[in-house]
Amino acid sequence: MNKIPKAIALSLMLLSGFSLGGCYARTGETAANSQQGELALSEAGLKQVPLSIRTSDAVHGFVVEVAESGDQQAQGLMFRTRLPSDKGMIFPFAEDRVASFWMKNTVIPLDIIFIRRDGTIESIAADTIPYSLDPVRSNEPVATVLEIAAGQAAALGIEPGDRVTWR
Repeated sequence: MNKIPKAIALSLMLLSGFSLGGCYARTGETAANSQQGELALSEAGLKQVPLSIRTSDAVHGFVVEVAESGDQQAQGLMFRTRLPSDKGMIFPFAEDRVASFWMKNTVIPLDIIFIRRDGTIESIAADTIPYSLDPVRSNEPVATVLEIAAGQAAALGIEPGDRVTWR
């Protein structure tokens, strides 16, 4: 039986995508972004990150798309026909501001969660109305807005004052 030298075997494993640190199941993920909590890009081409919400009795995990640019934030979840219960979109702002959103061209109802700079939830606009042009606003300046599937905030017991963390 022929033995393959260790150096050749290791080279073949590395060329085939095997990593000594494990195999990465997420398409396009590297060791560096795995350690930073980044996931593969979403179907819409946006960066995805893990997010958690700590309520009084549990921690709830989501994978959220990050709408970083002005164009990404303007597009948001428009034209999407579904949003799984463990997914969402986060809108980080460079400076705190009273946030105002509308549901124009948004097909699915959403829970819109307004988050202060310290990570606490300022308010929640539950079950927003698809296609509505009525503004949905925070009550005070916020640093971030999170959109999740309608009804999820109530189902998970998410309330103002709960803490949101994400990378």
